[in-house]
Amino acid sequence: MKKSPVDFIRDQFAAIPPAPTADLSKQTVLVVGANTGLGFECTKHLARMNPGRLILACRSEQRGRAAITTLQQETGYRTAELWLVDLAKFSSVIAFADKFEKDGGRLDIVVMNAAIETTVYETSTDGWESTLQVNALSTSLLSLLLAPRLVDTAKRYPGARPRLVIVGSEVHYWVNFPDEIYSAPSSFEALSSKEYCTPAKMEDRYRESKLLVIFFTQSLAELLKDTPVIVNTVNPGYCYSELSRTYTGIKVVVEWVIKKILGRSTENGSRQLVYAAVGGAEDPDKLRGAYLNLYAVNEPSDHMLGEEGKSRRDKLWKDLIYELTRVDSRVRDIVRGFSA
Repeated sequence: MKKSPVDFIRDQFAAIPPAPTADLSKQTVLVVGANTGLGFECTKHLARMNPGRLILACRSEQRGRAAITTLQQETGYRTAELWLVDLAKFSSVIAFADKFEKDGGRLDIVVMNAAIETTVYETSTDGWESTLQVNALSTSLLSLLLAPRLVDTAKRYPGARPRLVIVGSEVHYWVNFPDEIYSAPSSFEALSSKEYCTPAKMEDRYRESKLLVIFFTQSLAELLKDTPVIVNTVNPGYCYSELSRTYTGIKVVVEWVIKKILGRSTENGSRQLVYAAVGGAEDPDKLRGAYLNLYAVNEPSDHMLGEEGKSRRDKLWKDLIYELTRVDSRVRDIVRGFSA
């Protein structure tokens, strides 16, 4: 599928139905990147469904606690928990997953919302280009480390259909990876290299990260196909958010004008995240591995389709598992366990 500017504009003016609701009173809900923007608005919707347990995963303790205070005031939900995680550090992701494993509780809904957008080449303390690490590598790592808990919940609680939602974007339609990325010994090392990350490429880095997210969603859904767990990705649309907070100069002005004309409210966009997390209950299996937009399954970018698309996806998956196994050997064991 290709998405033209006209298609994008039409979608932006489409009415978003009210957020779906569900009884979450016995369920555990985790929202990563929950203290601001889409993540916080999504969290408020989920809190109003009275989850048995609601965990806000945030990078900043101060901002996380402020979000919980506001959540209480606006929804009346008073038992939200704050857990800290910094996706710019693999050690923090591993510590978070370890804490959840020791906690021993059920896990029904995970919304992976945290992301950054920057056009400046910077590397994390782990040595990866920052946007690539936060939006793709760490998001994938945490998703994989939490997958066994989601599957275990489905086994232990009759009728449970856990979901893992990874926030994607329509911008994935507007970028492709060149052949040399797929022919590199490690596609991710190539994508992270300073040689590849020229100023022009960095302008596309956020889009590239969302393309990786959708490839990953398809691969993880395939890995978990024999379990009740539903993995999907969702496009919230072009919304008011803090993603553009790093913009400077003329880009600030251009962004402001475009948002004034086309921007969707954050609450409006968050409804799509809620749909991915609890909607489509009449036939939830149709959401497996799906790219969701406007409460419907959409075909992703042409770059992902057909035999060539599958070949690209398989190469990225192989390289991703290799890189993440170097970070935490449990990744290899998880993949092998569900592949058996």
